[in-house]
Amino acid sequence: MSLSFELLGTDGAARRGRIATAHGTVETPAFMPVGTAGTVKAMLPQSVAETGAEIVLGNTFHLMLRPGAERIAALGGLHKFMNWPGPILTDSGGFQVMSLAELRKIDPEGVTFRSPVDGSQHRLTPARSIEIQRLLDADITMSFDECTTWPIEEAAAAASMRLSMTWAEQGKRAFVDRPGYGLFGIVQGSVFPALREESVKALGAIGFDGYAIGGLAVGEGQETMFATLDRTVPMLPADRPRYLMGVGRPADLVGAVQRGIDMFDCVMPTRAGRTAQAFTRRGELNLRNARHRDDARPIDEHCACPACRNHSRAYLHHLTRAEEILGAMLLTWHNLQYYQDIMRGLRGAIETGSLGHWIAAFEEEQGRGDIPAL
Repeated sequence: MSLSFELLGTDGAARRGRIATAHGTVETPAFMPVGTAGTVKAMLPQSVAETGAEIVLGNTFHLMLRPGAERIAALGGLHKFMNWPGPILTDSGGFQVMSLAELRKIDPEGVTFRSPVDGSQHRLTPARSIEIQRLLDADITMSFDECTTWPIEEAAAAASMRLSMTWAEQGKRAFVDRPGYGLFGIVQGSVFPALREESVKALGAIGFDGYAIGGLAVGEGQETMFATLDRTVPMLPADRPRYLMGVGRPADLVGAVQRGIDMFDCVMPTRAGRTAQAFTRRGELNLRNARHRDDARPIDEHCACPACRNHSRAYLHHLTRAEEILGAMLLTWHNLQYYQDIMRGLRGAIETGSLGHWIAAFEEEQGRGDIPAL
């Protein structure tokens, strides 16, 4: 295994670990801000780092379309191109197999896409996806797969999962093993326990540096997602990192860590920041609401981000109503800061064996809700 993972401690099923990559270490549990097109939207790279994020996510499909993987490679790789010196994980393009269903055609060898940018035709195969990720110089490369939709019949989920397992094997053969770089397999099978078990066994036989769980957070609901994790996570190798793809809200992260997940990514904190939504210790706020227009308090008095340290809710309300870019920047920073604060809190609680108390306090504070200004 070229990508090292050290398990530093546990509290129940929850794990405290460390991943060592070619571009630095990642303390787990970890949340990866999404930088789909080589940028975390509304954030400078150094601002992302100041939140405590150690790894970001890029996307094979979108970077293939523009500016092109070969161009990024010629310019020194994605780290240099986007001025992010730390680790990068790249999604394989598999999610776009689902999200761009009207623009693609699947066959046993891969997927043919019509570009949503200019209508040009592109081909992604397992080997080409791996090649693009190598050109980008991703520390963690993801296997090319088909992310299933929701709802889905078991027979369709089975066929999709087995195609993804075939692609995973082809991608493993195409991967160039180098010190500090790793390849993750992706467990599929929707919410069907037997299919998840079959997928885990197939990936284990191939052998990967880490294992992701895909095909969740696509509409099945938190209860069903957690039930699927309860059945799937214990089957994964204990000595490899575990990554839950595309998740999620703060309570989703906490519940998944409690079940043994090490890594997360989601567009939610950045997308919410661009639409006037703020995540806080007492739930979610909509800064467009009129009740904030005279409120001199910060979003969250316990947060050290610039939005909370330097600005009032009233000012942020004004920025969002005036559609000023600064509003999106400040709220995105706040949301990413809050997500990283959750990860720090979870890591510390696992280290001290106090995860149960930490989660109880988290749930109590979330349940209290935001208190309006007098």
